[in-house]
Amino acid sequence: MEKKYSYTEFMKSIGRSTSSAHAEKLLNEIYMDLFLKRLHREQIRERLNGLVNQSLDNRDESAFLAYSNELLKFEECN
Repeated sequence: MEKKYSYTEFMKSIGRSTSSAHAEKLLNEIYMDLFLKRLHREQIRERLNGLVNQSLDNRDESAFLAYSNELLKFEECN
């Protein structure tokens, strides 16, 4: 399940909360979520690059085309 955060929601949460600890916890959760998403994207990119290189080493044209297209689609989404 993907979480969506907005500045407005964050400010509403802070306004409802009398404690700065709650706001800090929410902010930490947002930063952790962003960090993990970034890390996951980098892992996917590295894996696809590795598969592209491996298919080149093996002279496997069909695998090269498939992984290259997948990498291009991935890069377009990000």
